[in-house]
Amino acid sequence: MGGRAAAGVGRGAAAALLPCLLVALPLRCAGQTNLKSPQDIQVYAINTNFTLRWNYTGNDTNVTFSAEYRWFEDSKTNEAEWKELSGCQNVTSLECDFSSAITKYYDTHHVRVRAERKEEVSPWSSIFEMIPCFTAQIGPPGIELQSTNGVIKIKVSPPEANQVQKMWIADLQFVYNLVIWENSSNAEFRSQSIFPIHVIDDLAPDTTYCLKVQATLPLDFQEGLFSPIRCVKTTHKVKDLLCATNVSIFALNMKFHLHWNTQYKQHVSYNVQYLIGYLKKLHDDYSVKWLNVPGCENITDTHCNFSSISTTSGFYYLRVQAMNEYNKSCLSNEVKVDPVITNEIGPPGVKVDISDDLLHIQISPPGGSEGKVMTDLYDLSYRVLYWKNSSNNEEEINIKEIKQTIGTVSNLTPSTLYCVKVQAFSEVYNKSSHYSKEECIRTPGDKVLPLIILATFVTALFAVLLVATPLTFVLYQAYNKIKYVFFPSCQPPLNIEGFGGQLFSSPYLSTTEEPIENCSIIETIITEEVNQIDFKDYKHSKQSSRDSGNYSNDDNTSGSKALEEMLDKEIV
Repeated sequence: MGGRAAAGVGRGAAAALLPCLLVALPLRCAGQTNLKSPQDIQVYAINTNFTLRWNYTGNDTNVTFSAEYRWFEDSKTNEAEWKELSGCQNVTSLECDFSSAITKYYDTHHVRVRAERKEEVSPWSSIFEMIPCFTAQIGPPGIELQSTNGVIKIKVSPPEANQVQKMWIADLQFVYNLVIWENSSNAEFRSQSIFPIHVIDDLAPDTTYCLKVQATLPLDFQEGLFSPIRCVKTTHKVKDLLCATNVSIFALNMKFHLHWNTQYKQHVSYNVQYLIGYLKKLHDDYSVKWLNVPGCENITDTHCNFSSISTTSGFYYLRVQAMNEYNKSCLSNEVKVDPVITNEIGPPGVKVDISDDLLHIQISPPGGSEGKVMTDLYDLSYRVLYWKNSSNNEEEINIKEIKQTIGTVSNLTPSTLYCVKVQAFSEVYNKSSHYSKEECIRTPGDKVLPLIILATFVTALFAVLLVATPLTFVLYQAYNKIKYVFFPSCQPPLNIEGFGGQLFSSPYLSTTEEPIENCSIIETIITEEVNQIDFKDYKHSKQSSRDSGNYSNDDNTSGSKALEEMLDKEIV
């Protein structure tokens, strides 16, 4: 009985566990798995070649991987359906190439990966988002080298030159960066930008140089992979005396001149040629696209004005073709001309003037009559330096920056010589001219001092007049009195002056009597025997004097009567 009981209990326990096991088995078959999801999803792209890579941390065997993707032409990301990623189905490695599946390089793509083993699958990995043109890296360009006459000619091919489907559709936007060095133990690397067809000079002869080239898109801040390293040996350069040397440019205020030297002693003529700069960006041969500069054809001078081909935009190249009488020619090295960069700003013109208490500064833009071109092209500003020109070397130099061509300086010192010079500069192009010639002008004197001097003069004049007027009057009166007394205006006749010796000293003549202005001239003959002449004879003599036509005064006879009475008394 006990054994049967125990057996019954065991059957009951087994029966109780069976439903649990039956419940557990369907769950595993329905998708429950021990496979882990792939991690660290990454996409690597060079040009249009795309590779998907991931990591897997599970220890399972016989595991494969499959990937899906979706892409969006607009912002409606939820409406896109997942699709199998071609080239990435049931792969056994941790990467796959899905270049054939990507055709929309400017749209957003989502990629995900999962692990698989027979019927088992892992959960999908996290989604990796990419835009192919931003994810892709620029591939290495192709290069061809040629060593000739001491230089290396290099021809560069775009990164996708041989591909039908291209990631980079604008080949002209590529900028190529060259790195070159001598193939030696202590090599110095030299980097420079080059065109698709380029000549590398300034190389040592019989020297092996190695180089590599990289394509970049500066506007997109993208740098590509370098090409494989290529090495080539230089040759000796044959020196031709016919070739023009030291080709240089002198440019001032948008007037351009080309200068060069020659060592050829015989007759030689020159043609100056130019090439539009953008032609060098093309991958085509531009050797037949050089043009002659007007006015610089078949010349014998070693300089030429090429302002006629200069513009305010773009750049170009110049070279000099020398030709002797045997029609043998030689080309000089090329020089690049970027007009706005190559040109130098000349000094401006300056005029100064004084009005009131201001110093006026009139500036003429560089270039004279064509100065407006310089002003508009460079957005010129002006740096004005002004100072007091005196023997004191410690006088402060003042600086004033203005945009206009007219400036003023205030707070001037009277009777002082001020000097001015001006410099034109452009902040945009980081260029500046030489300073103009000094212009000096003297400020007028202080106006207070002349007023003080004038007031002093007027006051002194007034004081002199106050003193001089009464003094002059007094002196004039004194002068008249003295003249009246000592220098009378009327003198008696000579025949009267000595009469009796006591005529005017007579005590009967009053001293207070006014001077007699009217006088009578009496002509008489007086003898020494006055006492014997009677009064009648005197009267007869008087009458004879009057009848003889002598002067008399009819207006006033008082003097004559007095004299007559006096004479009568003398006779008595």
